[in-house]
Amino acid sequence: MHKLKRSQGISNAQIDRWYHVGMENGAVGGKLVGAGGGGFLMFYAKDRAALRAAMRSEGLEEVRFQFDREGAKRLV
Repeated sequence: MHKLKRSQGISNAQIDRWYHVGMENGAVGGKLVGAGGGGFLMFYAKDRAALRAAMRSEGLEEVRFQFDREGAKRLV
């Protein structure tokens, strides 16, 4: 919401709709992440089942991820 106050061009009506659907269905917070032409809505959820169901009903696909606490590594 803070970024939207600075620049209206970072979102659109569809993304705003999905964000509000998420916030009304189990999400505590959310953020648009990724770069230009593509990206992700990342949510922090209190009720993951409700959030997943709501996003699925909007036609969105869940992409699961894990945080890496080790940082960058050099692969040889």
